[in-house]
Amino acid sequence: MIKRVLPYEGLLHEVVEHHGVLYIGGIVPEDTSLDMSGQANDVLAQLGQLLKTLGSDLSNVLQVTIYMTSLKEKAEFNAAWKAHFADAHLPARAAIGVADLGPGVKLEITAIAARGSSSLDA
Repeated sequence: MIKRVLPYEGLLHEVVEHHGVLYIGGIVPEDTSLDMSGQANDVLAQLGQLLKTLGSDLSNVLQVTIYMTSLKEKAEFNAAWKAHFADAHLPARAAIGVADLGPGVKLEITAIAARGSSSLDA
């Protein structure tokens, strides 16, 4: 069974679940005036909060794809990354440089995570 939740502007569902695996669509920073470190902390906190509402957490993240408008700012992103993920729970990841993500947006992430004990229907 495929579950789809959090429809967004008729374009996508923010989360799709299949066999206990959560596929999370693009998360962008809410405050685009922040620097890379601030935007990274913003999107990773959003990911953590979203997972919490789905009965999961950051320790269940399997893979993250990071789209960045400047790979020169990767060190700032990495500092935020390490603040959100414990060494024992680091997911696989890829960082991809892109030309544009929208006005002021420095990064966007997608993620795949295992669902915790509760269901999306809860």
